[in-house]
Amino acid sequence: MRYRKGLLPTFLAIALVVAGVWGYNQYREKNYYKDQLVNQYQRMFYDMKDNIETVQTSLSKTLVSTSEESDVLLLSQIYQQAFFAHDKLSQLPVGHQNIAKTEKFLTQVADYSYSMIGRYMKGDKLDDKERQTLFKLQDYTQQLTTELQGAHDKIMKGNLTMFKVRQGQKEEIGDANEDILDTQMQKYEEEQMTDYPELIYDGPFSDQVLNVKPKGLGEGTVDENEAEKIALDFIGVKNPEEINMFNKGESTGSSNIDAYTFSITPKGEESSVIVGVSVKGGKVVWMENPRNVENKKLSDKEALRIAKEFLDKNGYTNMQANYSTKYEDSIVYNFVYEQNGIPIYTDLIKVKVALDNGEVIGVDASNFLKSNHERELLKPKISEKEAKDKIRIGFEIKKVRLAVIPDNGNRDVLCYEFSGTYKGSDFIVYINALDGSQEDILRIIQDENGTLMM
Repeated sequence: MRYRKGLLPTFLAIALVVAGVWGYNQYREKNYYKDQLVNQYQRMFYDMKDNIETVQTSLSKTLVSTSEESDVLLLSQIYQQAFFAHDKLSQLPVGHQNIAKTEKFLTQVADYSYSMIGRYMKGDKLDDKERQTLFKLQDYTQQLTTELQGAHDKIMKGNLTMFKVRQGQKEEIGDANEDILDTQMQKYEEEQMTDYPELIYDGPFSDQVLNVKPKGLGEGTVDENEAEKIALDFIGVKNPEEINMFNKGESTGSSNIDAYTFSITPKGEESSVIVGVSVKGGKVVWMENPRNVENKKLSDKEALRIAKEFLDKNGYTNMQANYSTKYEDSIVYNFVYEQNGIPIYTDLIKVKVALDNGEVIGVDASNFLKSNHERELLKPKISEKEAKDKIRIGFEIKKVRLAVIPDNGNRDVLCYEFSGTYKGSDFIVYINALDGSQEDILRIIQDENGTLMM
């Protein structure tokens, strides 16, 4: 007994030593990974700073350049470096609300440069107004470069922390919130980006495209109660177990549609269905039901019929399936609106069908509601034969029809759509029906999971 009592303190001492060693190793490992994360963020920051400095330098060179070849090269550098800078900025531990304007600025710099390259490719030159826009972009890029250089200097001196630590670690930075990169970027946006000019040009991220008002919502508005009833009717639920609204009439995503968003739990179900209803017009913008799908038994053809009937039932007529993507338990069909038999590719609705019982478990009508309206379609100014002459020799044409596609500025362009094959691959070539220029080329990839257009 005395022997056993003597061993107990020894065991406790050993246990304490082991625990101490383990704890110290955990502490070192934690600090190691934390240091690695900080180093990674710092590399991203330095890379972003270099990218933006290159953008600023290239923009300044375009202002004095008189060579078209040099302009195209410089604009290509601006496009590439602004894209890289945006990518790095989006990965930094900075709140999105504090860098939203800067992200938009970098996106538009890249997009505007790409648009100007397109102008050169068509034989146009930059006019005085476009060079004035480049001057404004250069000025703002100069300000951003100066701000980042100041942040860089503070980081090098240890006066600026790279990221905001979590609640339990705030004692490490005390009360000096101004020393956090997040706060510094917020201050920059409030002081420097408030007068950032609106950019009007032919590009998908231009202000006239980003700020376009949806055309397919109809008239009138609905309140929260009316929107809730519309959401319940859409998914066929009368007395839900629970319903919550977590977005009250605000625009989300890139659709620019103000909507109420509801989380609806039907009785006897574990998962909730998410439904968004537009404030204007009371239209269902999207719906997602993340339930489990088991015992897949529906064919693709049956799922397509169900999706088409669903759209007809909900008032979306003249919709034709364009292509599809098949998943393990469901299939998504992309439907395009047709006016007078002509497909309008901006007016798109996605419908997701479960392959066990054919239930529609997903809908995205945001593109349709944003773009759909009764158009006054132009008549072709060139014949089908003239458009055909623009197609590369050796391209085997299988189908020709008129179609409306969006240009870079999201404007409707009437085209001849040539579907066919070239050297064993499937393509669609779009020839402008007004001037005969080539507008776009899509490659069609088909496999057991559906059809993909690239």
